[in-house]
Amino acid sequence: MAKFKLDDIDHQILEMLIDNTRVPFTDIAKKLVISAGTVHVRVKKMEEAGIIKGSSLTLDYKKLGYAFIAYVGVFLQKTSQTKFVLERINEIPYVTVAHITTGKFNVFCKIRAKNTEHAKDVIFMIDDIEGVYRTETMISLEESLNDKKRLMHSIFNNM
Repeated sequence: MAKFKLDDIDHQILEMLIDNTRVPFTDIAKKLVISAGTVHVRVKKMEEAGIIKGSSLTLDYKKLGYAFIAYVGVFLQKTSQTKFVLERINEIPYVTVAHITTGKFNVFCKIRAKNTEHAKDVIFMIDDIEGVYRTETMISLEESLNDKKRLMHSIFNNM
């Protein structure tokens, strides 16, 4: 598959979508002095090339009652159990991120919970998965930085 080449207009469209995924194509078109149809076609091409994968919604977890964040390092009995364990972890809705890692842990997870009691229950769910040897947890005192936009702007500026 040939590499998709982004031009300056594509970059500008992406910049606006990064800042607000819900911005209407007509607004983008007005700012770039192009037609809304052109914006639509370009976004569609970037979607087909896999550069744009859907859009996301940012939630205020604190307002939803899920401000407690913990990170759980998972040690497996055998590395060959990784796929099975990840499938079980995927069944726990409070685990929002899971990575296969090198180093100390086999799998590293981020969980969101209502409070420490709820977090304990989620951690026990992970610990009860067949193949999990043990877990190690770190509690987040505050999420000080969670900004994918800066990275995306930097990537597109360096293309």
